[in-house]
Amino acid sequence: MLAPALIVLAHLRWDFVFQRPQHLMTRAARTRAVYYVEEPLFGEWDDTMQVRRDPSGVIVCTPHVRLGDTPRGSQARTAALLHTLLTSHGVSDCDLWVYTPLELPVADLLRPRLTVYDCMDELANFQGASPLLREREDELFRRADVVFTGGHRLFEHKARRHPNVHAFPSSVDAAHFRQARAAPADPADQRHLPRPRLGYVGVIDERLDLNLIDELAERRPDWQLVLLGPVVKIDPASLPQAPNIHLLGMKAYADLPAYLAHWDVALLPFALNAATEFISPTKTPEYLAAGRAVVSTPIHDVVRPYGQAGTARIAGTTAAFEAACAAALAEQGTPAAADRLARADALLATQSWDATWAGMLAHLDGPPHRPPQATSRSIPALGGSDD
Repeated sequence: MLAPALIVLAHLRWDFVFQRPQHLMTRAARTRAVYYVEEPLFGEWDDTMQVRRDPSGVIVCTPHVRLGDTPRGSQARTAALLHTLLTSHGVSDCDLWVYTPLELPVADLLRPRLTVYDCMDELANFQGASPLLREREDELFRRADVVFTGGHRLFEHKARRHPNVHAFPSSVDAAHFRQARAAPADPADQRHLPRPRLGYVGVIDERLDLNLIDELAERRPDWQLVLLGPVVKIDPASLPQAPNIHLLGMKAYADLPAYLAHWDVALLPFALNAATEFISPTKTPEYLAAGRAVVSTPIHDVVRPYGQAGTARIAGTTAAFEAACAAALAEQGTPAAADRLARADALLATQSWDATWAGMLAHLDGPPHRPPQATSRSIPALGGSDD
């Protein structure tokens, strides 16, 4: 028997940075139909659902909704588009997988077998977050059968709110990033840069400590700081500017090992603020799989386990961060560096996105766990009437 279709309510575009949702849903699509529902695009057009099949098998659904309605009205119209699409595809049995509580009303015309909340971040703490997020998350906790969190710190925060919460921290496709160790060709847009190179890959937003990057560049003009990723939610003019800071833009996931291969140190220069309190950066194990030395500010889910295992250096001030980078550079090619790499590989051997997905499936395939505070809702069943 085929597994129920998986309906995913996502706050991240499928073609954005390849991260947790993409890793998990490409694996889900191996055994079931996966409908990845993006947030709507608004414009002067009739309501329609744009649908395309990703090479992974994931069906990417982008609602196009006419401007001018209220937020509640627009979500009701999006829900109707989704219901119509699933009915036309013959989907009569589904599970609901939610990344963004804000879009929960989009599922109001569905009757899922299970509702899963994969809480990858504390979205309410992000810059520009809707004040409705916390209210919608409360509702999602009442509906959810199971809650997953993207890190241990987030698990500690959410476990008090639901009886069935499980931590599934960021994992890694180690084989993909180990390609960096085979010394692929240096990408053209960084090939001209002198060494040493210290790099960051990921979204560039309010979570980065821009002052740290600026001060590091000023203190070490001989170090080249390479930043890969899209600039989001912040004014690009606010980014630090220096001859040794190189913003190379967003890169395809397939190309990242080639960039990492020619860095000397990989950086996690995060600010310590509300938006970073609960993050579990996927790039930490990716850097280590690539064989890079890692220096990070004291983010909880980097300190534990990577800092404690001695696979990442942790530094809480600009001076300490500079010193940690200098120590990593000095350690290159030494027995200590080889020992650190071996410890990183041992730690990574316990992690994979395949294992993460299998662990999650074990919670989905068991009996439904309805929280005692859940309330029934009278809504039309998908493909039929309410009985």
